Amino acid sequence: MSMDNIAELMKAHFLKMSEQTAQSGDYIKDGLIFCGKCNTPKQMRMKFDGEELVCPIQCECMEREYAEEKRRREEEKRAAGVAELRRLSMMDNISAKHTFSSADKSGENSRSFTICERYAEKFPQMLAENRGLLLFGAVGTGKTFAAACIANALLEQNYSVVMTSLVTLMDNADELIRRMNKIDLLILDDLGAERSTDYGFERIYAVCDARYRCGKPVIYTSNLPLDTFKHTEDIRCARIYDRVLERCYPVEFRGISRRKREARRGFEEMNKLLGANESD
Repeated sequence: MSMDNIAELMKAHFLKMSEQTAQSGDYIKDGLIFCGKCNTPKQMRMKFDGEELVCPIQCECMEREYAEEKRRREEEKRAAGVAELRRLSMMDNISAKHTFSSADKSGENSRSFTICERYAEKFPQMLAENRGLLLFGAVGTGKTFAAACIANALLEQNYSVVMTSLVTLMDNADELIRRMNKIDLLILDDLGAERSTDYGFERIYAVCDARYRCGKPVIYTSNLPLDTFKHTEDIRCARIYDRVLERCYPVEFRGISRRKREARRGFEEMNKLLGANESD
């Protein structure tokens, strides 16, 4: 197609656009259509191929509507992305509700929760430097809760997170390894509670090593004391724990089991409701 033909097509296009008509409330000023709502022009004059043509433009309220519609679509896309990431995260319904805003940050574990929250805030750097966490302490002290808080904070930012227990991992290790390079953060819950068999240790080591080699961070939770990670005599465990300690910052959780505390509170409430302490 020659340049003359292209120019003719473009001219015809501009002439077609110049046929724009005023909407209800619009008015004509200096030969151009103005919006009756925001009083800004809906048309402009421009020169093309030696001729002055009138072309449509967006008035201010049309620009605002377009910006709002774009924002709404982007938010819908983001929400759909978060929903899909949550579906792939392997988190149960309870863990999916844990957030730092709902966490009890008082008492012995206030510093530990602060560290976890800062980890989520600084995750771009943690991801770039392959830095994870080892959340350790007695049963029920809030380790898994804190890990879920991190997961949910990052999912809201469109990071991909998989959170699973070591017991579940035993049956899904091969699939997880295949997805390893695509996951921004892997959270492995309850390290040390897995089956103590050669096969079990090899499965866990395979996942830890694959994650280590792809350079992506892991958060582990464990009921084991830190000394066990540092001084285990079992060579099978040592291979795994060396990987953990090399890339993960240890964070201790202390205190009375939250589960026991909640169970006790529930028991006392039921006592009052049922009048169990009242004499017949």
